[in-house]
Amino acid sequence: MTFQILQPNRILFGRGTSGQALTLARSFGSRGIVVHGANPARASALIGAGAEGILRLSIPREPLLEDLEAAVATARPHRADWVLAVGGGSVLDLGKALAAMIPAPGGAMDHLEVVGRGLPLAAAPLPFIAVPTTAGTGAEVTKNAVIGLPDHGRKVSLRDDRMMARVAIVDPALTDGCPAPVTLASGLDAVTQVIEPYISCKANPFTDAISRPAIGQGMAALMRLMEGEDAGARDALAFTSLSGGLALANSGLGAVHGLSGVIGGLTGAAHGAICGALLGPVLAMNRRLTTGAARARCDEVCAMLAAVLGSTAEDAPQALSHWAKGAGLPDLTQIGLAPSAHTAVAKAALSASSMKGNPVQPEMADVIGVLEFRA
Repeated sequence: MTFQILQPNRILFGRGTSGQALTLARSFGSRGIVVHGANPARASALIGAGAEGILRLSIPREPLLEDLEAAVATARPHRADWVLAVGGGSVLDLGKALAAMIPAPGGAMDHLEVVGRGLPLAAAPLPFIAVPTTAGTGAEVTKNAVIGLPDHGRKVSLRDDRMMARVAIVDPALTDGCPAPVTLASGLDAVTQVIEPYISCKANPFTDAISRPAIGQGMAALMRLMEGEDAGARDALAFTSLSGGLALANSGLGAVHGLSGVIGGLTGAAHGAICGALLGPVLAMNRRLTTGAARARCDEVCAMLAAVLGSTAEDAPQALSHWAKGAGLPDLTQIGLAPSAHTAVAKAALSASSMKGNPVQPEMADVIGVLEFRA
């Protein structure tokens, strides 16, 4: 068995740790860029009075290629020493991509997968510091940034081992009070990202050790948060998200993410909501198609979910989808995926990089069946 472990140089986890963000960023130099979402309040709180030499950039949506190109054009003249991103997965993706592209001699299309040339970075990225404010994507500890290309109808990755954050700061207090719809969608993404690496054909002992314990813990925490605010559940879900990010960076994902990139690029819907709608039917598909050790892992995941959902292991995929729908998660049709697009989406997803990590390679009919599923 051969595998490697790729992770940030330093990970801080715990309430209050975000207060160290600016000091740690300044250790890389005096000039920096802070990327935040539509609301600058959290970034302002972290920066405080230390704004000298800092350029602030906002991204109010999941980043598109045009957003990245505009940010690079604005940021390059600033001569930054580092990039700090404070926000959800979209903010972290833009910050990570920006840190990679500022020193790059070419453009993003030289390095984007699938629709671009997919070349390795020609220059080392700027030091990147990640501070997530949602518990979902695990982007603070991954080596890729997801960028949307509406003209191609896809979301694809800019990926390089050197894009890994130098410092990742996971402060669950920053997720307190997150709106229920965002908690639900991002939380289901977090749960997906500990399930897919565990059942992946690329799983290894390291990813098993961090993903397996988080499956039931993350699902239970998310269910508690749908009933009301709970600091302990916020902590548990933040750790699930961190675990999922570390696991996917070192093994891979599967059919949920193979499909989500295509659907997201086509509809513009939130990544977490798409993953949440797909998780149950993809798990059911994998359980049906796998055999041997792969089937045993799928059965084990279903048993862990069943223990939290109060269902049988056999019914766990359906029970998960039913619970998510009852909690307010829209289905694929409601987020904008027309049935007429199912065949094209399935075809594109089968060639997606994430699909290579699925425990079994499905056929077109299997993937269309996932898209046709209704809770």
